[in-house]
Amino acid sequence: MQLEQVVKLVIELSKQAGDFIRQERKTFNTDQIEYKGLNDLVSYVDKTAEKLIVAGLEKILPEAGFITEEQTNNKVAGRYNWIIDPLDGTTNFIHGLPVFSVSIALKEYDELVLGVVYEINQDECFYAWKGAPAYLNGKEIKVSKAAAISDSLIATGFPYYDFGKQPQYIELFTYLMKNCHGLRRLGSAAVDLAYTAAGRFDAYYEYNLNAWDAAAGIVIVKQAGGHVVNFKGGDEVLDTRELLATNGKFTGEMLEVIQQYFK
Repeated sequence: MQLEQVVKLVIELSKQAGDFIRQERKTFNTDQIEYKGLNDLVSYVDKTAEKLIVAGLEKILPEAGFITEEQTNNKVAGRYNWIIDPLDGTTNFIHGLPVFSVSIALKEYDELVLGVVYEINQDECFYAWKGAPAYLNGKEIKVSKAAAISDSLIATGFPYYDFGKQPQYIELFTYLMKNCHGLRRLGSAAVDLAYTAAGRFDAYYEYNLNAWDAAAGIVIVKQAGGHVVNFKGGDEVLDTRELLATNGKFTGEMLEVIQQYFK
């Protein structure tokens, strides 16, 4: 099956999961929250959505394995593995803040080749696959043209359980606050990356991300013409858990600033 065909099926599946999540939000209450760790929230909605997605993906590529946030299926395969976050922005969902998404990526051996991010509240589906442009609801998207930090709107994420690098993070945050158009923290890494691909953000940085937070968005940013690197400028971001995504115009400037604080 060609990647373009696979993407179409994954889009349908992400929207099915999104419909379920949207409906559950109407009746959800905080008594249904579980804690995986400090400030690490989950609910039956995450788990049920993940099971729905896994079942659908098994039909699309029966030979593929899975890397999933809620661990409903962690059967790792040789060639193909799906990387799934069924509800990226769980804390937003629980509190009724309308920024959360479904994130599905496909990895072939060590290469990410397909990504779909469905932002449920705006009914916006961002997607891309290897060798093709990036799209939003069927229309091609590209990264922005901002040429410097001083011209940019930058997204980030806040640490919520590992605060070992908090001092450096705050210093970097303070520098950027004073030198760019503004900083935003939406609470969904997948959405941050998708918005960077669409030119709404000019850059996005975060540390302590998991593979399922970022995998799909990485594909979309790259196919939209952007750069995705770790804080040292290397290509490996999933294992290092450091991510900088830019429009490609001022990656060097961002890295120079980040490296002043993250040695």
